[in-house]
Amino acid sequence: MKTTKAIQANEIKANDSTLSRAMSTIDQIRGHVEEFYGFYAPYDPLFPWWCSVPKQQLDEALVGIRAAIDTRLTQKNGSGSIRAAVEPIGRDGLLNELEAEMIPYTPEELLKLAQEQYDWCEKEMKKASRSLSSKKVGSDRSEMDGNGSTSGVEAVSAGFGDDWKAAMEYVKNSYVEPGQQPQMVRQLALEGIAFVKKHDLVTVPEVAETWRMFMISAERQKESPFFLGGPSFWVSYPTPTMDHDLKMMVMRGNNPHFSRATAFHELIPGHRLQLFMGKRHHPYRELFSTPFFVEGWAMYWEYVLWNRGDFFVSAEDKIGTLFWRMHRCARIIFSLKYHLGEMTPQQCVDMLVDWVGHERSNAEGEVTRSFGGDYSPLYQAGYMLGALQMHGLREEVLTKGFMGEKELHDKILKANTMPIELLRALLLNQSLSPDQTSKWRFYD
Repeated sequence: MKTTKAIQANEIKANDSTLSRAMSTIDQIRGHVEEFYGFYAPYDPLFPWWCSVPKQQLDEALVGIRAAIDTRLTQKNGSGSIRAAVEPIGRDGLLNELEAEMIPYTPEELLKLAQEQYDWCEKEMKKASRSLSSKKVGSDRSEMDGNGSTSGVEAVSAGFGDDWKAAMEYVKNSYVEPGQQPQMVRQLALEGIAFVKKHDLVTVPEVAETWRMFMISAERQKESPFFLGGPSFWVSYPTPTMDHDLKMMVMRGNNPHFSRATAFHELIPGHRLQLFMGKRHHPYRELFSTPFFVEGWAMYWEYVLWNRGDFFVSAEDKIGTLFWRMHRCARIIFSLKYHLGEMTPQQCVDMLVDWVGHERSNAEGEVTRSFGGDYSPLYQAGYMLGALQMHGLREEVLTKGFMGEKELHDKILKANTMPIELLRALLLNQSLSPDQTSKWRFYD
């Protein structure tokens, strides 16, 4: 009670990120206490006799403290504000993180890189938009009203031209009906597996093809608005408890064309295959896990399949995968600028909406997850930067004829996670010194 009153009276001084982190810590404490109590109470008669009331009092006190913190943050920033549980680490902090990840670039150079990649994406978006509008589009996906009936919204049959955002809105409205998302996602996953097997791009053990699917709860979708993957496949789609506008945003943001790239990213040849092989080859290297390898590998396949020209064929699918590539550009920019003190979490959300074309609820979930305290400062930048490193390694290996494409992919998976500059040294049999520093300028 004293702590709650002190927070309410603003006697405890702390910045927003510290207060957000305190709320997260309270949630963890409540979970640990509940787990501890549940272990003993059903089996030791004296335990609940002594502890049930104190446990209830502790929980009520923790709930009160959390509510007081939440109220204080809401009064200061408004109810719709996005909260960061991590504080900006500054330029020196970013340089230290980059050195640890063996990335020989400054934050400013990486911001320039991301802008160049975004500019390329925007040019390709305009090409796809013009291609989409040059054919007969027909009627758009009708938007449902709150009673489940359709509003009869019609798409413009032609004329998107360079207005790629209008073309993206058309693609978003290709969502499937409620209840149909698991089947659609499963089909996309099977297509990805069949494609890499047909073209002999990587070894896919039969056991790796066995995976389970789960739906993401409404609460968890606030931080994970899209797919999650690895050992299992987690799918986001509306639940009955969501209001109508939120349901529509979730459905539009998880349309089949956006989902085509995320299905293989999360499963095969992406994270599912990666984790499967990592458990069986050099598993001790998980100690050196880095998002540049883990996320870079999964996104690298988006580059490979795009460059082939026979996977993302339709204009709709091209817009879908370009959306994600733009998203990864934005991740580099907003994560670096947040830690440089140049952007707020709310500005990061606005950037995803205005720059990439996110549904606002999806953008809020992405930023909340990015700065929620569970990810390293460079994690979000690791997707595209790791993919570019992988792609640079690929070009070097294949151009010089060191090995074939499938052999390269199999060796990467069996090497397991490590900074990609070290992976390059391993695959190219380069010598390393005890005081080795990063010097591979993979983007120059």
